[in-house]
Order: sequence, then C-alpha cells, then structure tokens
Amino acid sequence: MERVSSRVVYRNPWMTVREDEILRSDGSPGIFGVVEKPDFALVLPRCDGGFWMVEQFRYPVGRRAWEFPQGSWGRGAAGDQVALARRELAEETGLRAGSMAHLGHLFEAYGFSTQGFDVYLATDLEEGAPDREASEQDMIHRAFSDAEILAMIRSGQVVDAPSLAALTLYRLQSN
Repeated sequence: MERVSSRVVYRNPWMTVREDEILRSDGSPGIFGVVEKPDFALVLPRCDGGFWMVEQFRYPVGRRAWEFPQGSWGRGAAGDQVALARRELAEETGLRAGSMAHLGHLFEAYGFSTQGFDVYLATDLEEGAPDREASEQDMIHRAFSDAEILAMIRSGQVVDAPSLAALTLYRLQSN
C-alpha cells in the first residue's frame, strides 16, 4: 500500500486522529482512519500464587473492571519503558518491584491505532502507598490468586484486552 495523502482530523493532548488516502497494490483507492497514541507499559505484579490488579471506571465503555497496572508517559514527559512500568506500578498500587522482566511488545489495536505496549513481570514486591493521578482517584487495588483471576475472566470482571494478552505472554513463558 502507498499513502497518497494524510490529514489530521482531530487532536488533543492524548491522541491524534488522522485520515490517510491510500492506493492498494492493485491500484484501487482506499482510506484509513488512524489513531496515533503513545506506547504504554503494562505490569504483571506477581505475588504468591497470583497477581495484584487494579479496578477503575473506564469512561468510554461506561463501567468498572479489573486490569493490570498500565499507562503511558504524559504529554511532554519521556523515558524508557522499564522506568515507565516502575512508575505506573508505584503510582497505581504503591508497589515497588525488586525485579522487572520484559515479556514482550504487543499492539493495542493495530487495525486502526499505532499504539503498542510493553509487558513487564514485576516480582520481589514491596508494598507502599499509591500516588494516583486525579483521573485515578476512584481506583482500588488488591491481590488475587490465579484461580480467582481465571474466575474473574470467565465472569466478565476482567475485559481489558491488553491485560488478557499480557497474562497470555506470562503463561507462555512460564510453561
């Protein structure tokens, strides 16, 4: 495919939406809507026989759900992904990891978005106080056993695709 033109149709501090006119390999024209967002880090905080998770209200889908700690650098901030993973873990849960292992890089929704994410396994955890952003004030966190997490997935309490993909990466590396 060849991009013929591109124009920004919307921009805010968290994302840019652009519309690209393209030519397919057979010469036929097409169009793509692309959401540009910065990559994020997702952390699997492993504890005895389970993981720590967070629950918060997600406005776009209008509900609360459990997920793993995750986030991106804010506008104007930057750093490496492992530093981001450590920051998000501490911010959302208060946990500090003695060890952080990279499990892989995935894409959020590559059919329409540029956003990817790095998955980290955090171990040797020390508890502390969370330091949440204003948008995370209703967030709660707690540890769950592996069996509890499986039941939560089955019952629809865990519906975050990156969290489920990250858990799959963990299961693949632990087998």
